[in-house]
This record gives sequence, C-alpha cells and structure tokens, in this order.
Amino acid sequence: MSDPSFPTVPDDQLREDGWELTDESVETVFELPTASVAGATKLYDDARTREAAASAADIDQQWRFFFGTALTFRPPLAPGIGPAMILPTVRSEAQSSFAEELRDRGFENVDRGRRERVRTDSGDRARLRSYTASLALDDAGTTLPITGWVGVWHGTGFRIAAGAYPEEPVAEILGVEHPPDPLQRGPHEYRDELLALIRAVE
Repeated sequence: MSDPSFPTVPDDQLREDGWELTDESVETVFELPTASVAGATKLYDDARTREAAASAADIDQQWRFFFGTALTFRPPLAPGIGPAMILPTVRSEAQSSFAEELRDRGFENVDRGRRERVRTDSGDRARLRSYTASLALDDAGTTLPITGWVGVWHGTGFRIAAGAYPEEPVAEILGVEHPPDPLQRGPHEYRDELLALIRAVE
C-alpha cells in the first residue's frame, strides 16, 4: 500500500510568522485492534523565537512547535465501520500520543486540561484537548509553563493537528532587558495563533 498523503497546512503563513519546517515523516502512530494507523506528519518549529532567545539569553530551546498529521488505516476500515464509529478511539489515542510527545521533548508535569470544540476553516467540527506542562530552562530550577492543544477530526480524512506555546512571555522568565519582539509575546497571542493554525489544516 502506498504511503499516506501529507495534510495541507498554511505553509505561507507559517513562513511569514517565522516557523521552520523541521521534519516530514510517515510512521505508525498507534495500533487499533483491527488496523495499524499510519500518520504523515509535517512538523514546524518557531525558529524566530528560538533564535531570539538564543541571542538574548544564550538559551537554545524549542519554545513552540506545531504539527499536522493525516492518518491512513492499514488495512482500510472494513465496510460498515464509518468514521463516526472510530473517531472516539482515534481521538483517545491521539491525545495519549500527544502527551507522550510532550514528555519526549523534555516537558515535565504533563497534565490533561479542558476540552473545546471548534470548526475548521474547511467547515469540519474538531474537538480539542488542552495540556499543561513545564519546561526546565537551566540547572538552577528556572522553568517555563507551557500549554499544548491537540485537535482531532474527520473531513476529507482523519486529521490531527497540535502544538504547544509558553504560558508567560519568554522575556519575563529569562529576565531579558529590552527584549526583541518575539520574546515579548503573551499567551493569548500564542494561543490564538496556534488555534488558527490547527483550524487551517486539511
């Protein structure tokens, strides 16, 4: 069977806002009782903020990331099993995988938060789940609170989109005087941008 197609993401917007494509991969993301679920994923890093922090405070951290994934079932779902029947299972597996992804990236104290529902730009209904975590910045105990969101829905196919962002301005945590603009952004701006990116995935 051929590899799944990658999702459509707002590449132009991402580039304009300082995001950098860091990985494109196709891999088995989880297993269901009757099928393996392969994901074609595009992963982005907020290079602009990362570079600003490295220059201002000599700390090189992945402050924010974003990804979009298109799922393919191997073998295909049997006749009679519609998307609505399998969506709750896909959602649960995707949320668990996202929490594990945060831990793999070095985030600590990962906790599941509230749920929200949004409509994607293509008109599909997506259910989101938030996560909170913290990121250690140095050996002295300085940590940055982080919020992540993961959305799952079915439109042209099953889609997962997610990311994470700082819950406080990076400049305040690092104690940077006269910080560049990327380090002054607050959580509301970060959140609005991430949710807009999630809604734009097709």
